[in-house]
Amino acid sequence: MAAARKKAVSKKAVKKSTVKKAAVKKKVATKKAVTKKATTTKKAVAKKTTAKKAVAKKAVTKKAVTKKVATKAAVKKKVTKTKTPAPVTKKTATVTTAKTVKKAAPAKKAAAPVATQGGFAPYMEKKGEEYMNEAQTAHFIKILEAWKTELMEEVDRTVHHMQDEAANFPDPNDRASQESEFALELRARDRERKLIKKIDESINNLKNEDYGYCNICGIEIGIRRLEARPTASLCIDCKTLDEIREKQVRG
Repeated sequence: MAAARKKAVSKKAVKKSTVKKAAVKKKVATKKAVTKKATTTKKAVAKKTTAKKAVAKKAVTKKAVTKKVATKAAVKKKVTKTKTPAPVTKKTATVTTAKTVKKAAPAKKAAAPVATQGGFAPYMEKKGEEYMNEAQTAHFIKILEAWKTELMEEVDRTVHHMQDEAANFPDPNDRASQESEFALELRARDRERKLIKKIDESINNLKNEDYGYCNICGIEIGIRRLEARPTASLCIDCKTLDEIREKQVRG
């Protein structure tokens, strides 16, 4: 009986030990499962956070790229604005025109053509026109002939004036003043007589087609100079040199 009891007690002890081992194994298994779940959840959370970070980085890079593109587009717009002028409205147009009128230098007025000797209108040259052609020669012949007739009239007027006012004044002072007046008039008429000779020479040169050329260098004297001085036989350069020589000779 005692042996049977001992066996029963040992069996119970074995059962209790097996139950305890099973419970311990279950606890260990549950702990392992919990730790596995925790690790898996942690890994999942870490993966989610890394994915979120990657998405955030992508969004930041996209924003940077869009900003760069926007800045490039803005720069291009500025360049195009500077290159292409903005459409001007009517108000701005009036303002700009007023400013330009203020800033613009006053345009030089075209020199009015001076009347030639004898009151003739100046000759208007045409492009490609030959120097001293028929029209120009006729123009200068009219000027010279009108000038000659004017001088001849002055000579006749002085002769008649001297004949009319010639008288023997009893006062010697009056007689001296009259003689000085006549001397001045005769001197002026003498100059006009020499000028009439030059006019005749110029008319002969026009007929012989030698008029309008310098006697020293042979170049063209120029229409404007001839209209100012129709009896000119020297160009402006040769005339200035001649005047300088005269001054040096006179001292």
